[in-house]
Amino acid sequence: MNDLSPHRASAPDMSSAEALHPKERRSRRFAWIGMAASVLLFGASIVVLWHIVSGIDVNELKAAFTAASLRQIGLAVLLTTVSYGLLTCYDAIALKQLKLHIPYRTTALASFTSYAVSFTLGFPLLTAGTVRYWIYASKGLSAGRVASLTVIAGVTFWLGMALVLGWSMLGQAEALANLVYTNMRLNQLVGLGAAGSVVAYLAWVSVKRRVVKIQGWRLDLPGFRLSVAQILIGAADVCAGAGVLFVLLPGGHNISFETFLAVYIFAVMLGVASHAPGGLGVFEATILLALSSYPREPVLGALLLYRLCYYLIPFVVALAFLGAYEVRNRIRSSRGAFRPDESESTSD
Repeated sequence: MNDLSPHRASAPDMSSAEALHPKERRSRRFAWIGMAASVLLFGASIVVLWHIVSGIDVNELKAAFTAASLRQIGLAVLLTTVSYGLLTCYDAIALKQLKLHIPYRTTALASFTSYAVSFTLGFPLLTAGTVRYWIYASKGLSAGRVASLTVIAGVTFWLGMALVLGWSMLGQAEALANLVYTNMRLNQLVGLGAAGSVVAYLAWVSVKRRVVKIQGWRLDLPGFRLSVAQILIGAADVCAGAGVLFVLLPGGHNISFETFLAVYIFAVMLGVASHAPGGLGVFEATILLALSSYPREPVLGALLLYRLCYYLIPFVVALAFLGAYEVRNRIRSSRGAFRPDESESTSD
């Protein structure tokens, strides 16, 4: 009887391992399909972008790039600052949900640098998570806590996007149809779907506490009040980010900000789906196609300025902050190493 018990105990393990193989094969298959779709989307966008840009006059592009007024650049920098400031609230909300007390200066540093780096390098779960862990680990946060924080921050972003998209598509369905040559009813349907998803999510988290479990990893989702805060902050951030490009567009385009929001969100969503760093190429191609009825050189000049204001400058500042943070930590650790031991001083 005792000899047989080990074999009986191991049998379920073998069957469960065998049962996992089809799931693993399906997950790998879906991963390859997703990767292939991202590559195809990125490749198609590069082809479209090249087709659009190939006919552009370089001298006119230089003139369009330098034609932005100081007022436009000042507003773009201001809105960029507002957007990144709101991004720090993403981490603050996530920390509140996780019941973690971290000083805001640490939260602001971790949030700003992680987003500035991930926006430029792409792969946000990896890059943003790594930067966050680098900073939050010194405050005692584990890798699992940082992963939970990153996921909650991502939920904030997508909830805000969905709310703004629904509002824009419903309120500006006819203007969007005229701009991008789509059907007004289809625009309204997309808007209803986006708005309905936000309402459904709020109802879902309001009924009871919702928990996400993935292979032993557990995440408690925010309740109704924090979810409303997530949606409002995410929506404000999206509007500020869209405002950066909107104020840089050349005058006389006659596009309302509410209409432009939908175009901007679709460009961001396609950029995220492509997995290209910062949606590079995909974002520009989408904007240029949507605004194809306007001169290409001024729009492309505005896009280049947008990249400079919203991506490159914050990226450089973030690298400087991270370098200063590391130098400060090294100095503090070296001071601690050379500090005389209290026991030695008392014995003397």
